Amino acid sequence: MKLTAVMLGSENAKALGDFYAKLFGTPEWNDGDWYGFDIGGSSLIIGPHSEVHGKNDAPGRIMFVLETEDVKADFDKLKTAGAVVVAEPYKPAMDDKEGWLATLADLDGNFFQLATPWGEASK
Repeated sequence: MKLTAVMLGSENAKALGDFYAKLFGTPEWNDGDWYGFDIGGSSLIIGPHSEVHGKNDAPGRIMFVLETEDVKADFDKLKTAGAVVVAEPYKPAMDDKEGWLATLADLDGNFFQLATPWGEASK
């Protein structure tokens, strides 16, 4: 198996799609209120969902993670583009060999993380 996409349902998919376009650029595809972003070979799909209303009341339950060589620089870029800061860049362990993480949120309150590549943490 291979995870190829994460889909975020929203009561206001257009606003959420426009928000992610500020973060990641023009969507790979857009059909009305549906947006598809190619991020490093995987897809982030935004669309309307009849069961989703308002902000996410359990944003820590599911987070998508974006691997990056420079967590701090990408954190600053995404924060400037409008992402809400949940956790500034930090090392999850005291060991200098561990990688970096940062947590941000979108307009609907969904959390997403920036993370150092897994292989880098073990070096």
